[in-house]
Amino acid sequence: MAVKNNYITVAYKLYVSDGEDIKDDLVEECSAEHPFQFISNLGCVLPAFEKEIDPLKEGDKFDFVIPCEQAYGKFEDELMFDVPKQTFMVDGKFDNEHIFEGNIIPLQAEDGSRFNGVVIEVKEDAVTIDLNHPRAGQDLHFVGTVVTHREATNEEVTGMINMLSGEDHCGCGCHCGDGCDDCGCGCEEEHHHHEGCGCGHCH
Repeated sequence: MAVKNNYITVAYKLYVSDGEDIKDDLVEECSAEHPFQFISNLGCVLPAFEKEIDPLKEGDKFDFVIPCEQAYGKFEDELMFDVPKQTFMVDGKFDNEHIFEGNIIPLQAEDGSRFNGVVIEVKEDAVTIDLNHPRAGQDLHFVGTVVTHREATNEEVTGMINMLSGEDHCGCGCHCGDGCDDCGCGCEEEHHHHEGCGCGHCH
């Protein structure tokens, strides 16, 4: 049986908890006028998120929690490390424009693979970088409504595949700019700083 790709849009509020807070914190919101959109069975959202949403119909409401183990895993201290400050020198000067506390920066491993890190602290001779996902250690609580749910057209599937491969738009697969103000994929941060990630719709 062929895999069916559905075009889905949802309006939602995302609350997160680190397992210690009594109350969840609202961190993202997409309205029905500017919903989050994706195509199923393309791997552009968390499997646990798609598993909850794909079986629903247009107009259905949802309220579910994705434990951190099924989202972005637990926070790992070993993914925080110090990088020599000289690594971030540009024309003989430290790159204050991009290397500052809280900023997301692109990094490259020795094998050429690319990933992102968050600047935690700028010390006298080193910069502390955190490679954990911004939602690592957090349970994701989604509450919302399915706005659209239909079979995707061939053009939409092709377009989404191009996005995921980085050939069009931001490459995250969630139609940033056409959707909510902060869909969580981090593309808004990419336009202002560098690529990041937030709500768990992209990986």
